[in-house]
Amino acid sequence: MEAEETDPNEWALEQALGGIKAGFADITDPRVAGRTAHPVINIVVMALLAVMSGLQSWEGMERFGKIRKRWLGRFLDLPEEQPIPSDDTFRRVLGMLNPTEFSSCLFKWTQAMHAAVQGDVIAVDGKTLRGTCDADGQGGLHLVSAWAQQQGLTLGQVACEEKSNEITAIPALLRLLNIKGHTVTIDALGCQTEIVEQIRAQGGNYVICVKSNQTTLRRDVEQLYADATDSDKPRVSHRETHETAHGRNEERIYTAVSVPVKHAQRARWKDLNSILAVGNCRHEADGSEIWQTRYFISNLSANAKQLSTCVRGHWDIENKVHWTLDVAFREDSIRQYDRTAATNLAAIRKLALTLLRKETSEKASIRHKQMMCSLDPTYLIRVFKAAWF
Repeated sequence: MEAEETDPNEWALEQALGGIKAGFADITDPRVAGRTAHPVINIVVMALLAVMSGLQSWEGMERFGKIRKRWLGRFLDLPEEQPIPSDDTFRRVLGMLNPTEFSSCLFKWTQAMHAAVQGDVIAVDGKTLRGTCDADGQGGLHLVSAWAQQQGLTLGQVACEEKSNEITAIPALLRLLNIKGHTVTIDALGCQTEIVEQIRAQGGNYVICVKSNQTTLRRDVEQLYADATDSDKPRVSHRETHETAHGRNEERIYTAVSVPVKHAQRARWKDLNSILAVGNCRHEADGSEIWQTRYFISNLSANAKQLSTCVRGHWDIENKVHWTLDVAFREDSIRQYDRTAATNLAAIRKLALTLLRKETSEKASIRHKQMMCSLDPTYLIRVFKAAWF
């Protein structure tokens, strides 16, 4: 029998779940009116809490709800005589809700938290869910996400069928966000004049990697860099970093150059103000060196320290979000062929990761925090309190 856990801070969970309930108040429920035994909010909250506790499957969500029903009844409208949603109900409902609307409702919390911080770097990057590939040749579902570096928050996601379609997914994602006063970083696939114009129209700044096949832009950027560094009075700002990891030494040289007012590329790229050249020299254990140079365009001033922070911060979404989702949540091993359900469940995992990472009183891995959530409901409350209070 489930113990009667009590916690003086249960109000924190009540308040936090109140925010989710408000976010989902107007969501479109595609089910037949009058034949819905379980409100959408109950299904979403139980799925989120189950995922935070390390239960990734539909069956796991049902089991979590059954075991914790009395405890959940303190925060949700769960009549004693009504059974917990079945695994089929979780699968069916999350496979029916519009992914864009669902993501918008789910991430209202984190977007509100992020609105209080100005000048943050928002990294936009994509990830393919390998578990959504099938034997008939259907490629994996590709999700484009926005991640706030300073606060470690996922702000939203948009699904697209293929990685190449990120060009259309990125504008749709940006429209869901308040980027005013923030700096958006995107890899080379998002180096498009329309995307730059949208970022500036929404009041954001940009630092975007230059594609190698954009020959005219690449040539002009390389020439700007060469002219500036060869000049008797160079218009450059430098920064160097050195790192040692996995038996390798990496040296990075950041060089920021101002773009002249009358330069031709200023007419193509909205408010273009600077370029950043990043020379990366990797010293291997066998004594060999591997050099690579990447270029970025930005409307920010030619400040190597500021621009390099943006560039380095962009890759945090790979290390702190995508990698963790694979390792702690085993995202790529989850077989899910329903694209809508897979998209909505991925959004739940991202919010769960954000919540678990915000709780810092326990010096533990995400996997261990999930285990603690599954064993101790009071720790679940602490996770919510750490994130919002």
